[in-house]
Amino acid sequence: MPVVVVESPAKAKTINKYLGDGYTVLASYGHVRDLPPKDGSVDPENGFDMTWEVGADARKHVKAIADALKDDNALILATDPDREGEAISWHLEETLRKRKAIRKDTPVSRVVFNAITKSAVTEAMKNPRDIDAPLVEAYLARRALDYLVGFNLSPVLWRKLPGARSAGRVQSVCLRLIVEREQEIEAFRPREYWSVKALLTTPRGQDFEARLVTLAGDKLDKYSLENATQADMAVQAVAARALTVTGVEAKPATRNPSAPFMTSTLQQEASRKFGMGAKQCMSAAQRLYEAGYITYMRTDGIDMAPEAVMAARDAIKDRYGADYLPKSPRMYKNKAKNAQEAHECIRPTEMTRDAGKIKTSDADQRKLYDLIWKRTLACQMAAARLERTTVEIGSEDGQVGLRATGQVMLFDGFLKVYEEGRDDVVGDDDDRRLPQIAQGDKAGFAKSSLRTEFAKAQEAKDTPAAMLSENEAVLGLQHFTQPPPRYTEATLVKKMEELGIGRPSTYASVLGTIQDREYVRKEQNRLIPEDKGRIVTTFLINFFRKYVGYEFTANLEEDLDRVSAGEADYKEVLSRFWRDFSAAISETSELRIKEVLDVLDDALAPTLYPPREDGGDPRQCPLCGTGRLHLKTSRSGGFVGCGNYPECRYTRPIGGDAAENGDRILGEDEHGNEISLRSGRFGPYVQRGEATEDNKKPDRASLPKGWKAEEMTLEKALTLLSLPREVGEHPEGGTIKSNFGRYGPYIMHQGPDDAKPVYANLKDPNDVFEIGMNRAVELLAAKRANPGGRGRAAAKALRDLGEHPGEGGPVQVFEGRYGPYVKWGKINATLPKDTSPEDITLEAATDLIAAKAAKSGGKKKAAPKKTATKKTAAKSTTGKAASKTTARKKVG
Repeated sequence: MPVVVVESPAKAKTINKYLGDGYTVLASYGHVRDLPPKDGSVDPENGFDMTWEVGADARKHVKAIADALKDDNALILATDPDREGEAISWHLEETLRKRKAIRKDTPVSRVVFNAITKSAVTEAMKNPRDIDAPLVEAYLARRALDYLVGFNLSPVLWRKLPGARSAGRVQSVCLRLIVEREQEIEAFRPREYWSVKALLTTPRGQDFEARLVTLAGDKLDKYSLENATQADMAVQAVAARALTVTGVEAKPATRNPSAPFMTSTLQQEASRKFGMGAKQCMSAAQRLYEAGYITYMRTDGIDMAPEAVMAARDAIKDRYGADYLPKSPRMYKNKAKNAQEAHECIRPTEMTRDAGKIKTSDADQRKLYDLIWKRTLACQMAAARLERTTVEIGSEDGQVGLRATGQVMLFDGFLKVYEEGRDDVVGDDDDRRLPQIAQGDKAGFAKSSLRTEFAKAQEAKDTPAAMLSENEAVLGLQHFTQPPPRYTEATLVKKMEELGIGRPSTYASVLGTIQDREYVRKEQNRLIPEDKGRIVTTFLINFFRKYVGYEFTANLEEDLDRVSAGEADYKEVLSRFWRDFSAAISETSELRIKEVLDVLDDALAPTLYPPREDGGDPRQCPLCGTGRLHLKTSRSGGFVGCGNYPECRYTRPIGGDAAENGDRILGEDEHGNEISLRSGRFGPYVQRGEATEDNKKPDRASLPKGWKAEEMTLEKALTLLSLPREVGEHPEGGTIKSNFGRYGPYIMHQGPDDAKPVYANLKDPNDVFEIGMNRAVELLAAKRANPGGRGRAAAKALRDLGEHPGEGGPVQVFEGRYGPYVKWGKINATLPKDTSPEDITLEAATDLIAAKAAKSGGKKKAAPKKTATKKTAAKSTTGKAASKTTARKKVG
């Protein structure tokens, strides 16, 4: 029986089911070899020879395959159909030959399939081939480049920038994009402009809105009305005139569906619609692929197999009717530069199987499958038909002109199933419905007013934010231009794709790396550079500009694609790169840290030291007044510090100026000590005096949660520095004190017979300063009666929803400290705000539990264990490999 090797045990299990007992299917558990992380693993002096090492975890898997080949003298390599999969097959064959597990008479073949279905797998077995040498060489080139950049550039960073962790061929360019976008936002200066709209009515009494487009006979652009005075004149000009409909134009329009998913567009849409990170998206897609639900998820291709197109058309006709089916199939042509990796699009393997029919309780997989299924059907559906209407309104003297736009959906077409999300969507007046309007109609001012909108505008912005005509039917609105938005993972992937940086298979790992290295953080799905990331990017731009250049990186990707196509020698590509890169490394290695910091200080000066409103020196230390500010580095990243250190210990983060961070002197205490507000690694704090040789640790106190730096006063600072506060003497002896600690506000008491103090948390930070004796004694008594929550009676369930459908064990609803939640074993999942305990269903509860389990690592050691039924494997070695509970993550 031939030995078939795939990457994962899940894939092995599915394929074994299709192939039957005639094959032994084993898993390699991802890559079996890699370059050891030490000097010399790639040798540029000897033709870029690479030294490979079998990983400790991989040895047992290689042994299992070698043992199987003793009895079954045929090897079929069935790893994924991409560059990484080809490399895994190559590594496996090389490793097994070195072990002499492959004999001279052992036939070795390579098979690929784009979907794990019975038909695809059996068809692949009929069409074996050899390993694709150009695809392996493209892998070798990329792996060598990544090693040469990372292994040579990272040590330079460690030596010159303490706290910097690594650099990479693609990750550093990706980081540059995020940092430069942040610099654009910081440099942005908003521009004021105004718009005017009127609430009009038709002769039949139907209201509609129109916006001012011409004034005094001149066409208005976005910035024509620059201030409140001009806007007021425009409002009065419209309100003082009789208006008539001068033209009505209705134009038919169509909207066509988006192409089916490839890797990058799937990552973008999952981010837009579900807030999924690229890594989370690819993990869910991998499991769907291994279960046989979708085609291969790493692809640059958007074409679809002819049989899949016809299956999609049949499913559309059966589900939605013939009206939703175009006369001929829609064809999508691949635009990928690396055609060798442009496989079929990502689609369901069965078009009739919607999300309700897949056997998984994982919320991410279910949502992602639903997205893929809908997008695939939509791409073969009829176009949506619309009617866009434009109404022109003007005064008799031609002084003012207004326009109303709207659209009517005549036929929803593909929109019945799916509509692609948009990034940073701005409101659009075209979506409004217009009443029946005819040319020549009088357009009177509506009796209902725009006062509500006026009030909203005034509330949202500083006055003057809006102005209203006397008849309350004409409104002027103030606007300000907005800075470019920070990148989301979706928009960043889109930008990288546009620039030709990286490839779809690398985006998830690159985005994960820059966050793991603490160069970037994600807040509300937006990517924000940390100080450490800014410093690293500025260093690379100043000393390795070429290698973080967008065009250079894209051209290198094209060279690697030419290697994939067999059109270029990978060693020549490596040689050209290494010649200049090694020279740049040598040159930078000779620089001293001070020289590097001086260059970075100058490069970051516009960000670090923006002009002051009073015209003073932006580098002057705001604390001592005599020192000059300089860029400094530490293990935690970059910061700005006073040049008079150690006499003056003023510091602040590199993002923003002193005023923005609130650093300032608040005054003096009764002994003449200076009280200052400062910014630190963990937020703003107040300090008494300066650090000296005699007093190395002056009094400090962090601002409590809810206290704003800009609202700090000397009185508040002295109150903080006076902590801990003595609340009073406990009736049983000992003093009760209040303070702020690591976990928030608390009270503390140690009685005469207590071995250690008793602490009780306070909910409100103000309680530290206000709590009285009665309440303090009660809280401490409750804490002593129930220390740490131990000994509490088990909470009573609000509802029993039934047994978990997949794993067994009761699913119940409880009332918790932070609201109602569902519980299954040791997993607790909070109910959404709009869901009450009475309305939650078992199905909804299991979805919440699955989502929580996935978020916390997928550990479900909770429910009562069921006795597992052992399945008979096709071969003893297969069963042994499949029974392993630990698996290396798939690389690529």
